[in-house]
Amino acid sequence: MCGIVGAIGARNITPVLVEGLKRLEYRGYDSCGVAVLQDGQLRRSRSTQRVAELEAQAASEGISSTLGIAHTRWATHGAPAVHNAHPHFSHGPGADAATAKPGRLAMVHNGIIENHEELRRELQAKGYVFLSQTDTEVIAHLIDHLYDGDLFAAVKAATRRLTGAYAIAVFHRDEPQRVIGARQGSPLVMGVGGADSSERFLASDAMALAGVTDQIVYLEEGDVVDLQPGRHWIEHIAPGASEHVRVDAAERPVRTVTAHSGAVELGPYRHYMQKEIFEQPRAIADTLEGVESITPTLFGADAEAVFGQIDRVLILACGTSYYSGSTAKYWLESIAKIPTAVEIASEYRYRDSVPDARTLVVTISQSGETADTIAALKHARSLGMEQTLTICNVSTSAMVRECKLSYVTRAGVEIGVASTKAFTTQLAALFLLTLTLAKLRGHLSPEAEAQHIKDMRHLPAALQAVLALEPQVVAWAEAFARKDNALFLGRGLHYPIGLEGALKLKEISYIHAEAYPAGELKHGPLALVTAEMPVVVVAPNDVLLEKLKSNMQEVKARGGELYVCADGDTHIQAEAGIHVIRMPEHYGALSPILHVVPLQLLAYHTACAKGTDVDKPRNLAKSVTVE
Repeated sequence: MCGIVGAIGARNITPVLVEGLKRLEYRGYDSCGVAVLQDGQLRRSRSTQRVAELEAQAASEGISSTLGIAHTRWATHGAPAVHNAHPHFSHGPGADAATAKPGRLAMVHNGIIENHEELRRELQAKGYVFLSQTDTEVIAHLIDHLYDGDLFAAVKAATRRLTGAYAIAVFHRDEPQRVIGARQGSPLVMGVGGADSSERFLASDAMALAGVTDQIVYLEEGDVVDLQPGRHWIEHIAPGASEHVRVDAAERPVRTVTAHSGAVELGPYRHYMQKEIFEQPRAIADTLEGVESITPTLFGADAEAVFGQIDRVLILACGTSYYSGSTAKYWLESIAKIPTAVEIASEYRYRDSVPDARTLVVTISQSGETADTIAALKHARSLGMEQTLTICNVSTSAMVRECKLSYVTRAGVEIGVASTKAFTTQLAALFLLTLTLAKLRGHLSPEAEAQHIKDMRHLPAALQAVLALEPQVVAWAEAFARKDNALFLGRGLHYPIGLEGALKLKEISYIHAEAYPAGELKHGPLALVTAEMPVVVVAPNDVLLEKLKSNMQEVKARGGELYVCADGDTHIQAEAGIHVIRMPEHYGALSPILHVVPLQLLAYHTACAKGTDVDKPRNLAKSVTVE
């Protein structure tokens, strides 16, 4: 989602700011901008095009300085337009909207300010003119109103007035050696050193600073940081603290973080999504590397003690991660025999639930910064559920820091907005969790453990065999590209895989797609079935196969066109109205990890056939850091 980069040093930092935005492009955005303090005046370039266009625009306008901030915006308040793009200036009371000149303060902001309308009315009454529809401009004017010669003090005072989530970076014309940052509910990191030890940086993601510095400070909720050449100062403001409460310096460790910028190279692939689909064998191998036996220590030194205090599991996640959790529910209940609930994080935090202190709260997130999931985790903890574990792809993320236990998947950087390798590595980690809890609860024999480990080691080879089916999927995609709707069916363990397949198709091809448990067809969805509604069926050779075949006949009898991903021994034959792709082998409990791959390829090649922006689908963002 929105990206922030800020810098102060002795060299021209405009190229650093722009390069940082390029590294954050994968998060999704619809406008971008950069602002600097140049010759004592605020200057900026803003664009609704890509960062490359912003770079050219800034160069042509001669934007150059030793201090500045930059931003990629994913629209929340106000349409994607230049006047709504960040950075925003504060113009001061009495400015004329038509002729307003650059003011004295520039800022960028990630997050959502919930009380922006109240603050806007207050500031308008004081004479401030608003040139955008954003909640961000409210913060800029508020800081300007509170400014009395000390920007750090003004930002601290302003944050006490804000309700909602924010990460901000701001500088002031009258203090040319200072950039201030603050965070509450949105991620923000500081970088130390760079071309020389005096440089300081701000970013919403350490990835933005790859190749600039590997010395990273992770700011905590309520932190306000003062960046000056060769020094920085952090203070922490507790939530709800009044302006009269003394604020002391906060010590935050400097960590060495290697953000592999080379990992985002496209290489021979047409799109990042295609690259990431084909990286899944390696991603699974890396995620399972070193797993020689099933032991609680896979999840942390304290895992055995934590697992001994739980009787049930609660999984909290959003989007694709929610579907990985929904798959894991089947594993956890059938193999580990432990009651499991899966909740959409944005719903769970706002409903009345029945807490149980003996619950293991499991959060799942690719980025580890998903705002709804972090908020749901905090809500669960506030209800007395303190046993927490996260499955995440970023070892330094907020989610890992917030939870007692963690399993960090090793999918590598995922650039495409539509998640692929992050999803399958999440499934691998969740299967390990299932086996661990099963073993501790006496439901996993040594023979079964050995077989499961053998099967997991074979997953990369099995995935390679599935990827070899790509030419057959391309043929399906040519037919799907001419359709407006699609239906996905699965049963049991594979119903969530149908949901994930439908999500992928609509995310990147914009074809309306829905998924149902196949047994639900006759309870309503069958009314949609016509020759113009392709029906995708996930058909493993499991105990529900015969039931699934009956559901397929219900579709065929209504003239529906079936597209079946079938295990080789299911005896489902291709014929008129039934198209079959045969999976290389049946993979038992791990079958979902294999069966999702043809659905990923189907979505990808359908989008290619339609000519959509595969890696940056409209209206979507990679890391969803706002509610």
